[in-house]
Amino acid sequence: MNLLSPDVIAILILDTIFFIFASLAFIISIQIVRKWEIEATTPLQYILEKRAYLVATIIKYIFYFKLPLFLYFIYTLDMLSNILPGAMCAAGVTNATIYGMPLFMVKIFDLYLFGFWLVVNYIDMKKPDYPFTKLKFLFFILIFPILAIETVLEILHLGGINPQVIVSCCGTLFSAAKSSSVSIFIDLPNYLILSIFYANFLLIFLSYLYKKAFLTALFNAMFIPVAIVSLIVFFSTYIYEMPHHHCPFCLLQSDYNYIGYLLYITLFGGTFFGISAYISEKLSYKTSKKWLKISMILDTLYVILVSYFPVSFYFKNGVWL
Repeated sequence: MNLLSPDVIAILILDTIFFIFASLAFIISIQIVRKWEIEATTPLQYILEKRAYLVATIIKYIFYFKLPLFLYFIYTLDMLSNILPGAMCAAGVTNATIYGMPLFMVKIFDLYLFGFWLVVNYIDMKKPDYPFTKLKFLFFILIFPILAIETVLEILHLGGINPQVIVSCCGTLFSAAKSSSVSIFIDLPNYLILSIFYANFLLIFLSYLYKKAFLTALFNAMFIPVAIVSLIVFFSTYIYEMPHHHCPFCLLQSDYNYIGYLLYITLFGGTFFGISAYISEKLSYKTSKKWLKISMILDTLYVILVSYFPVSFYFKNGVWL
């Protein structure tokens, strides 16, 4: 390992421990999916029921710990930017190896999947006959390879960062230059970006208004990339009050009052509950209406927050960036 940071070592150790427990849960999940029969009164079924409760508890606490650990992971990347030459924020550290950006995306995807698993588990535990036991453990079997990919990518990325090598700053990574990963979006006109963003939100609102859980889930899933692209291309420039600064990571720094944490929590929370409401409805559980309301509140809060900055800038300066 080139970067012997206590924070990096702590993250690697914790995620390795989580993976070991997840591996145990994966092995038992296969057995449960193959042999679970809720109506059976055999000793094997009794053993499986106890193991199912144990595995569900393991998976649940992996998610409970991974969520704050993800925030700590972001904080660590931001902190490492102070010691990596060329890095100005977590973007430079993320791009320090070819594994960084895939790792970041897989981590977010994993959190959604674990969250959806918790939804299925929550509903299953509320039913007297545990009708979704096989379903939830089959779902975890499908999640496990993605968790394994995340663990491998994390080891390769954090273990491969060389503090002696100059990395690219966020100004280079998120710019109109052809080498930038978002240049294709930055070249799009603002009116097109904003039209797609607000149209997507309007579709979410109308789906919620007419109580269409599937459409709400669909438009929330679409809202994730749309919101992130619009934040990078348009809204972030008004938060920074600089027309050429598009970094989605600098928003997490104290210079901008850590506004990024609030933005991402409302965005990911709103879209998560919007999709979860459909899962709840498909499993015939009553929480779908409550989760739809939570989703709509968080999505609306996100739209109000990002919209505030360009509107506020215009009223203060009388011009757009």
